[in-house]
Amino acid sequence: MKTKYQIIYTLLICLAGAIAQAQERLPLDSVLAKINANPALLAYDATIGAQDAYATGAKNLDAPKISAGQYQTPYRLNPNGGALMIQAEQMFTNPARLKAKEAYMQGMSKVTAADKGYMKNQLMAQARQYYYERVVLEKKLDLLQNTEGLLQYMLKDANIRLTYGKEKLPNIYKAKAELFELDNTREQLNNDINQRNIMLNTLMNRERQTAFTVDTNVIYQDYETAIVDTAILAAQRSDIKGISRSIELQQLNALVEYSKRKPDFGIQAAHMQSYGGYANQYILMASVTIPIVPWASKEYKANLKGIRYEVAALQQKKADLLNQAQGQLAGLKTDIGSKKRQLNNYNRQIIPALQNAYKTALQAYDQNTGDLPTVLDGIKSLQTARMAALDRLQELLTLQVAYEREYESTK
Repeated sequence: MKTKYQIIYTLLICLAGAIAQAQERLPLDSVLAKINANPALLAYDATIGAQDAYATGAKNLDAPKISAGQYQTPYRLNPNGGALMIQAEQMFTNPARLKAKEAYMQGMSKVTAADKGYMKNQLMAQARQYYYERVVLEKKLDLLQNTEGLLQYMLKDANIRLTYGKEKLPNIYKAKAELFELDNTREQLNNDINQRNIMLNTLMNRERQTAFTVDTNVIYQDYETAIVDTAILAAQRSDIKGISRSIELQQLNALVEYSKRKPDFGIQAAHMQSYGGYANQYILMASVTIPIVPWASKEYKANLKGIRYEVAALQQKKADLLNQAQGQLAGLKTDIGSKKRQLNNYNRQIIPALQNAYKTALQAYDQNTGDLPTVLDGIKSLQTARMAALDRLQELLTLQVAYEREYESTK
């Protein structure tokens, strides 16, 4: 018959299982899709909207000017002198200049969109990193559970042997100490998992303490054999696209400056209501600016020269980014290949060898030709190797994330 404590323990286990089932399961793709709700990206959307709104007013003309007052009226009172004049003026900016200004302002949002893409890529990389760290931590928890089962089995067997005088009490205490040490490791792993949950929820702009489960299936990408295509790299990386958009924006700015060579036009009309019965008069005049005169053309000529230097600087920056990216990717490919070989060595050589060592020690212990400390050392060595293999896995996944961030991969 079950005791009260056994019933409570069973209920707690069932409750924990129900809570785990009720938790939302988020695969990596779902996490990445929710990154769009990050405030940093929403801020870029607002900025793009503002720049597009500003561009709609690019073809605005100057406001007309209306004036009224006395015209050629003598200081001495004379009913037959002067007139009341009403005048209107309007300047018309050259249409080519307005069109160039509109194109320039519309191009500003494209630069911001590329900046948003760069920020999104960084946030995606952070999310992948935290997600993979959470996956590896879950695997370490499972490994800890397996080690705990082995130690509990050995402790139970040793206690039975102790009653028959076939085991030593210090060995029992050593087994208990190693079992209790797992509690500290489990506490640290659970804390690290909670930290990754908070980071991921922050990136997804959700309640920080929202619990969810992850997909622990890991997919390895064959990036170590990938061929880096410079054209594709330039087309995919948002920071490089941002430089290209900035170059285009400077070219549009050059068109704005060049359009300042074109004249603006104006019209002026006035009506004069004469005093004393004299004939009424009017003024109708057109005006045109002459921006090509030397004292008026210095500014836009200097600006055009400066823009050419700006474009040259941006082109060199773009070439530098491509060069650095190729170097980074080449180094990452080498590291990925090395980490895969190390992980393969753990899984195929080191861990199987330690498993055989543990089984041999356990078999000797069962046949009373071995001792408990040797078995415990075998369990600990096996756990250490498995933990080291998971550390190599984490390093491999970190390199994979770095490659995807550098190449701006969509996988």
